[in-house]
Formats: sequence, C-alpha cells, structure tokens
Amino acid sequence: MDNNIGIFSIGDKNDAYAKYFVGHSYLNMLSTEQVVIGNVTFEPKCRNNWHIHHAKSGGGQILIVTGGEGWYQEWGKTPRKLKVGDVVNIPVGVKHWHGATKDSWFQHLAIEVPGEDTKNEWCEPVSDEQYNNL
Repeated sequence: MDNNIGIFSIGDKNDAYAKYFVGHSYLNMLSTEQVVIGNVTFEPKCRNNWHIHHAKSGGGQILIVTGGEGWYQEWGKTPRKLKVGDVVNIPVGVKHWHGATKDSWFQHLAIEVPGEDTKNEWCEPVSDEQYNNL
C-alpha cells in the first residue's frame, strides 16, 4: 500500500491502541503541543471500539476526513457515511465509533479539543453484525 492515501503519511502501525480496534490502523502524530492532532488511517473494514470523550470542561473531538471513505456513528443514531472534506464535531459525553468502509482505506485527522481533565473511555467493539449491516 502507498503510505499516502490522503495528504499525510499513514505513519506507523497503531500498536499502542490496537486492542481498541477491529482490524489494523496506523497513527501519525502531527501535533502533540497546544492542540493534539493525530492522522489516523484505517485499512478497509477497520473500525475503533465504541468510546466516549470525557472532560470536566471543554474537550471533545473533531474529525476531518482527508482520504478514502468511512463511517461515523453515535449511540442510538443512524450511521453517517464520510468522504474527503467531511467534518465531524463530537461533543463530550457522546458514545460513538468511526472507521473505514468495507472497500476503502480511510484517513482522518483526529483533533482533541482542549479541556480540563480530558480522558477517553473505551467501550465494547462494534460487532461484525452491526458493521456488516451498514
């Protein structure tokens, strides 16, 4: 695979967070100062587990799609198909997941909105049944 499906290199295998993903993902940290920005790349069918961004104040996450096609879904809501140029604003406390479609690599910038006492709560995987019904 080409190391550039979008405008940024895919980086290294995302081994540190592999237990929170179904399939393989890659991470290229673009910024770890002021605002944390990671370029996350998902192979086809790869998705992260349901998760929640918590913060005492501020916080949340913004996704900016830079390559391929993917999915975003909030708990209890209809999945949203994502394409290059789409932006997703994820408020604090919203359980959600995101990942690649079945036939496409997917790349997005994951921007951590600054806040106080921010943390992620990783939940259950998106089941094959849930994913295959998209």
